[in-house]
Amino acid sequence: MELERLHAEEERAARSQEEEEGEEEGRNRAACLSCDSLHNTVSKWMLPEDSRATYLERANCIPPPIFILGISVAEVAVFIYYAVSKPQSQWLTLDWESNQNSPFIYRPDKRKEAWRFLSYMLVHAGIEHILGNLFLQLLLGIPLELVHKGHRVGLVYIAGVLAGSLASSVCDPLQGLVGASGGVYALIGGYFMNILVNFREMIPLFGVVRLLFILSIGIF
Repeated sequence: MELERLHAEEERAARSQEEEEGEEEGRNRAACLSCDSLHNTVSKWMLPEDSRATYLERANCIPPPIFILGISVAEVAVFIYYAVSKPQSQWLTLDWESNQNSPFIYRPDKRKEAWRFLSYMLVHAGIEHILGNLFLQLLLGIPLELVHKGHRVGLVYIAGVLAGSLASSVCDPLQGLVGASGGVYALIGGYFMNILVNFREMIPLFGVVRLLFILSIGIF
């Protein structure tokens, strides 16, 4: 009798686990279908018919654009911390004097602290500075990451940040640095090369519009 009871409990537990797995699979399937619908729509007005299959094979929301979203949240969190923790007369431009002792800012006299060559991307000089960077990196980074995935986009972004601090340390060795502009310019470069490499596979008018758009961002 005891064995039958234990067996029944095991069966109930197994059924419960199967139901939970089925519900989770259903939610994932629904998310994937929604994402696939988005990519199908994008491919229809962005690419000629013979190039859509290749795009749809590579573009998906699994995994989601975790890198761009994560780095954006980190930058906002650091900005809010310094804006709130340090007395500021206004948020349009943060007080450099009160924030220059931050362990994140790149400072020429602190070059031996090697992490500063990367960590300066987390600190911004004001609300306009961070909003501009966030807008561009989300606008360009999310589409790139959906196709090329976070490890590739993250490598490009970090390389841009590092290149910015290294170039500044050589060309303007007395200048400190804040902001993620190096990473944003790297995304602009990646987006530009993506357009050039795939231009023949795009609808010509759309390719020209994208090219003019990215060039206008890079110039202004």
